[in-house]
Amino acid sequence: MITLEYLRHFRFFDFAIFDTVLSFLAVFLLSPLLSKLFRKMHVEIPKLNWLFLTLPLAITVHILVGKMTPMTKYFLDIHSHYILKIIILVSLILGLRGIKKIRG
Repeated sequence: MITLEYLRHFRFFDFAIFDTVLSFLAVFLLSPLLSKLFRKMHVEIPKLNWLFLTLPLAITVHILVGKMTPMTKYFLDIHSHYILKIIILVSLILGLRGIKKIRG
């Protein structure tokens, strides 16, 4: 039987491929529900934007709960990992780009 630790063993640099793919899959599946929920609060967030916001939201949540994953540590490290920082910031910009306030 395949265990969770075995699935997390496969990595791209220091990042577990299983966790990353699972995060994007979860956001992809939840994006219609999340968009509908935010529509009730008069905010239009396209489903594609949720995918762009996956990594920035994951880092934010990990910081808030105090769980320092390798990606969170690398993002907070001010002396290196600039490509990761650029990817996260570009994802944040693309994710926020299509959000609109709608009239209720």
